[in-house]
Amino acid sequence: MPADDVRAAKAAYEGAIFARANVVGVAIGNKMIRGLETDERCIVVFVEAKKPEAQLRHRDVVPKAFGTVRTDIVETGRFHALRSEQAVDLERTKRIRPAPGGVSIGHVQITAGTLGILARRNGRPVILSNNHVLANQNAGRVGDPILQPGPADGGRLQDTIARLVDFVPIQFKEREPGPIARFLARLFGPLLRAAGWGLKRLPSGQSNLVDAAIAEPIETRLVAPDILGIGRVRGTKEPDIGMRVRKSGRTTGVTAGRITAIDAVVEVDYGGPSAIFREQIVSDLLSKGGDSGSLVVDEGRHAVGLLFAGGATTTLINPIAAVAHFLDIAIE
Repeated sequence: MPADDVRAAKAAYEGAIFARANVVGVAIGNKMIRGLETDERCIVVFVEAKKPEAQLRHRDVVPKAFGTVRTDIVETGRFHALRSEQAVDLERTKRIRPAPGGVSIGHVQITAGTLGILARRNGRPVILSNNHVLANQNAGRVGDPILQPGPADGGRLQDTIARLVDFVPIQFKEREPGPIARFLARLFGPLLRAAGWGLKRLPSGQSNLVDAAIAEPIETRLVAPDILGIGRVRGTKEPDIGMRVRKSGRTTGVTAGRITAIDAVVEVDYGGPSAIFREQIVSDLLSKGGDSGSLVVDEGRHAVGLLFAGGATTTLINPIAAVAHFLDIAIE
């Protein structure tokens, strides 16, 4: 199946797929048959839980194909922005100077995430991580203290390593309608849709490409350009299905996996509000709360993306090209 045909089919039907109950994401991946991965590109549908068709309403059943493009159903649970958990390697949660990528960091009012890498903006060094790590989910202000280690790991104001410089605002979904509104929507939905009205579950104007932010070190000598357990990054590379990748995170350290899907549209829970992200990378590498902000690299240490969310067996990654574009940074 030509890749362009699969992309076109996904773009055409992703809204209809998301309208089905239980769906949390849609992407492009390889078709799995009897537990084995094939070379056939397909539309991958991520669901909270796999259920027999007999337990689903007819309108919630995902078709086995859209035209000539087949689908695959993958159980992931809900996707969550990764908040801090107990670290496997406690050395990563200590105060480290100079601080490399892969260690605990955070805005003064959050728990803790991961310092991704030391990038450059207009020739000046800046720390790269997530919005929800450095900018407190849009609540941060330019100049706010960034602590290393993060507050959950004992960081205090005297551990300030940088100041918030910039972040890409996260566009959150509007609140879900209450029971009365849902009842009315079911009652009058068909009439409203026939008249060209109705709510869309996948609003094109409220989607995101990145969860990213940067902070400027208060002194350049306080931050190191290497990533703990990985080394120095060598530029960037576009993601591809099957690519082997690694990350170095505050909670689970260095873990490896592969890219399992690309061009993903996913809904991510931020501890109450949720947000839709487009053009995301999906991987099976291990990550847990507190690994948010880790830089993901390929086997040649090229930056591929910025880890920001995941589920029990799935990690979600912002493409590095989008991160660099929106924050006007260079990763060398």
